[in-house]
Amino acid sequence: MPSDPPANPPVMSASAPPAPRSGNVVVVGLGYVGLPLVMGAVEAGYPVAGLDRDADTVADLNAGRSHIDGITDGEVAAAVDSGFRATTDPTVLGEASTVVVCVPTPLADDGGPDLGAVESAMRAIAEHLRPGTLVVLESTTYPGTTEEIVRPILEGSGLRAGQDFHLAFSPERIDPGNPTYGLRNTPKIVGGHTESCAERCAAFYRHVVDTVVISKGTREAEMAKLLENTYRHINIALVNEMAKFCQELGVDIWDVIRCAATKPFGFQAFYPGPGVGGHCIPIDPNYLSYKVRTLGYSFRFVELAQEVNQSMPGYVVRRVQDLLNEHRRPLRGSTVLLLGVTYKPDVHDQRESPAAHVARYLLAWGADVVYHDPYVPEWTVGGATIRRAENLETELTTADISVLLQPHSSYDLPSIAKQAALLFDTRGKIEDDNVARL
Repeated sequence: MPSDPPANPPVMSASAPPAPRSGNVVVVGLGYVGLPLVMGAVEAGYPVAGLDRDADTVADLNAGRSHIDGITDGEVAAAVDSGFRATTDPTVLGEASTVVVCVPTPLADDGGPDLGAVESAMRAIAEHLRPGTLVVLESTTYPGTTEEIVRPILEGSGLRAGQDFHLAFSPERIDPGNPTYGLRNTPKIVGGHTESCAERCAAFYRHVVDTVVISKGTREAEMAKLLENTYRHINIALVNEMAKFCQELGVDIWDVIRCAATKPFGFQAFYPGPGVGGHCIPIDPNYLSYKVRTLGYSFRFVELAQEVNQSMPGYVVRRVQDLLNEHRRPLRGSTVLLLGVTYKPDVHDQRESPAAHVARYLLAWGADVVYHDPYVPEWTVGGATIRRAENLETELTTADISVLLQPHSSYDLPSIAKQAALLFDTRGKIEDDNVARL
């Protein structure tokens, strides 16, 4: 029997007519989240300024140079020609009618988000806040941050949220390197401090994205982001754990997933790997676990998933050791070539890449670690500089074992399989009797 629809379904507003563009937009934080938003706002016809504390980033952008995947130098130069300017000077906030904060929220020592950058940005905004301004937080955090942390800082200006200025949370959904979904065609969730705050926020984003989804409030918008990433986190952990015992049972986990994925309902394919990377999956679910702990109990699904996913780099190294043992070679003193050290294919981004953890384990066991990655000219792990394979063909034939960590599209995988003396594929991309797979 079908379940009843939710009492308050989200408001979809793709067809709602956008409000006229007016006022300047300032984007605070010009990284993987902020810069795509800058590009979208410029394309929508807004006057846009960017605020970042990194002077080198600001200089590069003003010179028309991009520093992130998915945005070219030409696109940045075109934005500059259209009037975009980056700055380190917070007085630019005084010219804004809309301020969007896209600063990092890394993990703090207590396992919760480090809100230092958010709080710093909000204090700067409060100093220059004008009546009627819209302030939006996009940085991922735990539910309650907008109301409990952001609002009091902004109201230190003497203005009141929902009365004198508009306040909202809109979680970022940027997926670097995704060729199908970008800022424009990915639905945007907005949650306002009040209903009028939500509508003001939605009116801004309707110019920038195709579909706006209005949540009941800021807490629901904050939680929606964490649910999305926790869902992925837990399901990746499930297949990672299955990969371990399937290896012991003599079952091909990749074929299992292929077969299960033919079911047209009730199943979504997730795949094992050497660990999880990027900001979202290794970091974001911890925000939710942190908030739940403040209620006096643990979020066991998240904590177990974290334990499983964090174990994968060590598991990969144990498999490498086993494969070398089968060929009568010790791990200590063997040359291990790591192929692809970014956190996902075809990007430069190394945030939380499991490759670094794999390399640390290998170095601790006395292996000679070499790497190759077309997107990473230099690589340092734990203060040690890892030698880069300049001639991939030569290194494949001389390394005792090669480990495919990231299947960049520029890699000729069948050729790599033929040339490698011994190859361990952690991504299940190569079907060859002579290649070991995770």
